[in-house]
Amino acid sequence: MLVGIDAFGCDHGRSGLGLYLLSLISSLPKSDSVTYELFGSEIDRYTYTSSLEKISFTGVSVPDSVVFESLWHTFKASSFLTRRNYDVAFFAAGGRFLPASFPVPGVAAVNDVISEMPDYKSSFFYRHKIKSRLSRCKKIITASQFIKKDLVSMSIESSNIEVIHNGINHSLFYPRTVLNNDVVNISPFAIKRPYIIYASKLQGSSKKHLELIKAFSLFKKNTGLPHRLVLAGGSGGYSEAVHKETASSEYSSDIFLTGFFPHESLPELYSCADACIIPSVSEGAGLPVLEAMACEIPVACAKAGALPEIAGSNALFFNPNDINETAKTIEAIVSDTNLRSNLISGGITWAKRFSWEKTAQRTLEVLQETVQGRK
Repeated sequence: MLVGIDAFGCDHGRSGLGLYLLSLISSLPKSDSVTYELFGSEIDRYTYTSSLEKISFTGVSVPDSVVFESLWHTFKASSFLTRRNYDVAFFAAGGRFLPASFPVPGVAAVNDVISEMPDYKSSFFYRHKIKSRLSRCKKIITASQFIKKDLVSMSIESSNIEVIHNGINHSLFYPRTVLNNDVVNISPFAIKRPYIIYASKLQGSSKKHLELIKAFSLFKKNTGLPHRLVLAGGSGGYSEAVHKETASSEYSSDIFLTGFFPHESLPELYSCADACIIPSVSEGAGLPVLEAMACEIPVACAKAGALPEIAGSNALFFNPNDINETAKTIEAIVSDTNLRSNLISGGITWAKRFSWEKTAQRTLEVLQETVQGRK
């Protein structure tokens, strides 16, 4: 079985989707009967496969642009899939790019809440395109039940959707011995402790960065505690608003924006934090929840999106639109010793349930079932 894996739409490895693709293909089971071939922009030739012997890469000559990549999928992807003679094609960013037609069975991975995407909300053409192309897929893999429900609300057939939760890399995310240093040195940053962390790209209002900054400022005013707020995430469409809100805060000197933060350095950043706060209301996969839990720090997150599903009963939930409630949540999770202990112990046990090996094994099974169903 020859599996073609589409790497387009994964932001050259510098986003959650890029991490998903890299983690998945790194964990795919070796098999004499299965061959994997990655295809995508030529500039990604070594982004995902540099250390992988089992996966080859076929470059596609297309400008590094969402518009041109979308046009390629609309007009050229189908003939490309035919020429490569794939038995099945897997689209890692299935919520972004899919062919107009499928000459071979197509399996799309959807890690985004599509109905919350700006293009979906603003463009009838985009809504029609994404619905029709997802409907033509033989199978859709979603990272949560929440995303599956979102797709079903878009009239996608429920029986074609398989929920496979993302995994975490336990060789990277695990409890670290944290020295009692006042400053955490993670090149190129020196971050003063104590701090709470929110790791998310600055890409939209649903991520609730502005509300968190306001709640953090209120927390500081109410308690006088020395904590800082670390916002670890690359720039996006909401960067200007986040920077403006930070600058206007009375406690701006206690708010640190790292910009893009290397994923391999996140475990240390988590481990040295007092808590992880996730106010986003549109999370479809919720991977930062599990990564923080695996690093043995307490987690508080919005009671919204897929976060309750991903966190189980092992997080402190709050309404991110209520600034007072969020401020009190921050105070509780950094000050209440018993609460912290319970969240930490429950979280680290819960996180052990998730691994990329499990995710990759089940994904391969879906791909095999799709090919067998064709015969």
